[in-house]
Amino acid sequence: MAPATFIAVTGQGVLRAISAADGSWAVSPVLEGKDVRCLAADPLNRQIVYAGTQGAGMWSSEDGGATWHPAGLEAQNLRSVLPSPVQPGLVFAGAKPPALYVSADYGVTWQELKAFRRLPGQRWWRSPAEMPLTAYVQGIALSPTDPQVIVAGIEAGAVVRSADGGKTWSNHRPAALRDCHSLTFHASDGRYVYEGGGTGAGAAFSRDGGETWVQLRDGLEGHYGWACAADPADPEVWYVSTSKGVGMSGPAAHHDGKANAHIYRSEKGGSWQVLGGGLPEPLDYMPYALLTGPGAPGHVYAGLANGQVWHSADHGDHWAQLPFDLRGIHRSLIMI
Repeated sequence: MAPATFIAVTGQGVLRAISAADGSWAVSPVLEGKDVRCLAADPLNRQIVYAGTQGAGMWSSEDGGATWHPAGLEAQNLRSVLPSPVQPGLVFAGAKPPALYVSADYGVTWQELKAFRRLPGQRWWRSPAEMPLTAYVQGIALSPTDPQVIVAGIEAGAVVRSADGGKTWSNHRPAALRDCHSLTFHASDGRYVYEGGGTGAGAAFSRDGGETWVQLRDGLEGHYGWACAADPADPEVWYVSTSKGVGMSGPAAHHDGKANAHIYRSEKGGSWQVLGGGLPEPLDYMPYALLTGPGAPGHVYAGLANGQVWHSADHGDHWAQLPFDLRGIHRSLIMI
């Protein structure tokens, strides 16, 4: 797989790592002065990148993250953003307090999906991650085959689904993880949705577009799940990161060097297999990001809380650390 550009929310800003022809990497800050909380690249044009901020709305780039401009939702506290994989210009954004917005013109104008605010049970949604303890939309997943199907995950509260582009919503989908940390459809198969979360098994998946879910526990040593990703060629091969660094240590343990974490692989819904092959055992820093790319079966990248990025070309059996340091990765890392 050819070297790529990585952009990360570090907890102290945003860094962009660019590879050169000689194999070296250049790391530089972007979007300085903005409290960025989420990143996403447009799957239909990966030079288009979106960044959601705390209090400064949405920002976008058309040159792979080199330069940026405001893209609406001013003053909103954004926690998730995702462009459509099938409809050019269509972008969804999730906010704190829980709200969903959609743009049909690359972020020039936005509309709120008001039915989302009317979901029953919202008064019970709470996030322990930051004060005030207000929940937020942490995950958005969009079907690669049906532009009307949206799945949204709340930290912490519910995973809900819409089959009509956000006009109406289901209640929480049973067996999905209520404390959602990551949520994604398979890149090309609209039947498969994957979730990593902090409740239940730590990992769950759906084979019917997010309507019904199964929690996978067998083989997981820790059940505080975070990142998830699936092989682009085989939706039955997927990955999750989980940690045992909870309890008295609290959520801070996942990024302060006490995560006691691993990366796992499951095939055909079977037991989880812990992945090593060069990775530190256990991982002291939480893998906040797991990335796979279309057209590169077997390749998977892991972004750790301390800023390291690791790469495997054989479905996670063997790993090598990439030669750059992002200082930190806090929740969001993208590859373009």
